[in-house]
Amino acid sequence: MAIIEVQNLTKKFEDFTAVNNISFSIEEGEIFAFLGPNGAGKSTTIKMLTTVLSPSSGNLMLDGHNIVSEQRDVRNSFGIVFQDPSLDDELTAYENMETHGVLYHMKKKNRRERIKQLLEFVELWDRKDVFVKKFSGGMKRRLEIARGLLHCPKVLFLDEPTLGLDPQTRNHMWEYLRKLNQTEKITIFFTTHYMEEVEHIANRVAIIDHGNIVTSGTVDQLKKSTGAQSLEEAFLKLTGNDIRKDEANKIDAMRSHRKVWRNTTDVKSV
Repeated sequence: MAIIEVQNLTKKFEDFTAVNNISFSIEEGEIFAFLGPNGAGKSTTIKMLTTVLSPSSGNLMLDGHNIVSEQRDVRNSFGIVFQDPSLDDELTAYENMETHGVLYHMKKKNRRERIKQLLEFVELWDRKDVFVKKFSGGMKRRLEIARGLLHCPKVLFLDEPTLGLDPQTRNHMWEYLRKLNQTEKITIFFTTHYMEEVEHIANRVAIIDHGNIVTSGTVDQLKKSTGAQSLEEAFLKLTGNDIRKDEANKIDAMRSHRKVWRNTTDVKSV
C-alpha cells in the first residue's frame, strides 16, 4: 500500500520550473532515498510534501490525505528533521520535546511517556535536563529525530540528516533509524549526498535532476542499468560531472512565502 503518492507534480517560480511534472509512489514501511545534485529540485519537492509550499499543479497524497486540502491531517501524519538545526538551544532536551508535544496537542500523560521512551531510545534520557547549547552535533541530531517522532508519525522526512557529522556518529544514527523502521514500521524519506548511506540503508532510490525524475529503482537496478560498480558512479553517469549552483533553493528562498506550522501553533491547554 502506497503511503505517499505523487502524480504530475510541478512547481514554478515565475519563469523558472523547479519541479517538472514528476510522479512517484512510496510504500508503507519503505526506506526511500531521494537523490540529486544541488538545485535539482529535492528540497522544493520535500517542502511541497510537508505543506510548506503549494504546488503549481499535480496531485499529492500522504497517508490517504490530500496534502493541499487536508494540511492539518497531513501534518499529524509526518515528522521532519530539517537540514538546518531547528532546536531551541536555550531550552533543555526535555523542554524541546515537551514544547513539540504541546504544539501537537498530545495529552500530558501520553506525551511524557513518549518523551521518556524516545529519549531513552536515542540514549539522551540521562541528558534530558541539559541545555541543548551544550550538546554536540550528533546529540542534537539524535534529539531532532526523537522530537520528529514524538507524535507517532507514519512518515519521517530527513533532509540531509547526517550533514557535518563524523562517520561514527553517522553510522550510529542510521542504526537508530533502521531500528525505528523495523520496530515502528515508520516510512523514511531521506535526502543525502553520502552515497554509501543510500547503498546500505535504502530499499529504493529516485534520482531527480533539473526538476525531472531521471530514474528510480533499487540500488542494484540503478548500478546494473548504468553498468556502474557503485551507486556514486551510477549517479554521476546519470547526472554528469559538472558542479551545480543551487539555483532552485535560491529562487525558492527569494520568492516563496513559508507557512511553516502557523496553522498548528494555536496551542490549547493540555
